[in-house]
Amino acid sequence: MISLDDLAALRDTYRSDLDAPVTPVQVGTLVIGDDAPTLMGTVNLSRGSTYRESVAVSPASAIRKGRVQVAQGAHVVDVGAESSTAGAERIDAADQIAALVPVVEALADETVVSVETYEPAVVRAGLAAGARILNMTGREHEDEMFTLAAEHDAAVVLCFVGLTNVRDLATVPLDDDPLPRLLDHFGTRLERARTLGVDRVLLDPGMGFYYANLTDPAIRVRHQTRVLAQSFRLRPLGVPVCNALPHAFDLFEDEFRKAEGFFAVVASLGGTQLFRTHEVAHVRAVLTAMGSLEV
Repeated sequence: MISLDDLAALRDTYRSDLDAPVTPVQVGTLVIGDDAPTLMGTVNLSRGSTYRESVAVSPASAIRKGRVQVAQGAHVVDVGAESSTAGAERIDAADQIAALVPVVEALADETVVSVETYEPAVVRAGLAAGARILNMTGREHEDEMFTLAAEHDAAVVLCFVGLTNVRDLATVPLDDDPLPRLLDHFGTRLERARTLGVDRVLLDPGMGFYYANLTDPAIRVRHQTRVLAQSFRLRPLGVPVCNALPHAFDLFEDEFRKAEGFFAVVASLGGTQLFRTHEVAHVRAVLTAMGSLEV
């Protein structure tokens, strides 16, 4: 179980990481990485997405969902047109663009829009339509995507990607301390992004994606929790951390829609600044309570 002793031990062991300064990322008037948590709502235009409540069946549906999430407290709306589930249907770039662009154009004047993709053509179209953040879930065309982000003055969420993109089933280290490998992974990529002109980056350890060696639900959620609780150890890289909150269907069963609120607590204690969620209203209430109460 998670205990106060566990949390105190993490704080004491990695005190220097906890104290490392982080430069907030500013996107328009939105500041990510200061004292207040930032919520990223999620709208999926792919029917292959496993979280059914986030699926929009058309651009018009996606626009409505995005507006609802903003009303519920989302500061950013992240839209994607291809599920990150490994077995989901692949959507070609042209079809992704056709689905995403009307949504981005409609929402960009109302909120900060993020486009989730690993296809350069989709990046180009999404940023040209008004998206201010690239949620980058692939590495195959990394330099091209960094260059496009720099040209459009967009911030980048740099996701942990083991292979060419998160749809390819990579493995993750399951030892007792996954953070050193995450530091190495992000360190070189962050340096490359800055070389190509991207000066606003957030790091996503990839807890919302599927991995070949995390098929056992119990092992998967333990690994996710360990990383969420220790994300503050990425602070020496100097940039904010984004985490996609887990669902943990097997753990929460019929109450699975409460899962993201629970993991928001762990992520918040662990140093997450940008919370990607399908359950904006619930997570907002949980984080507001955490910010308002004392012990």
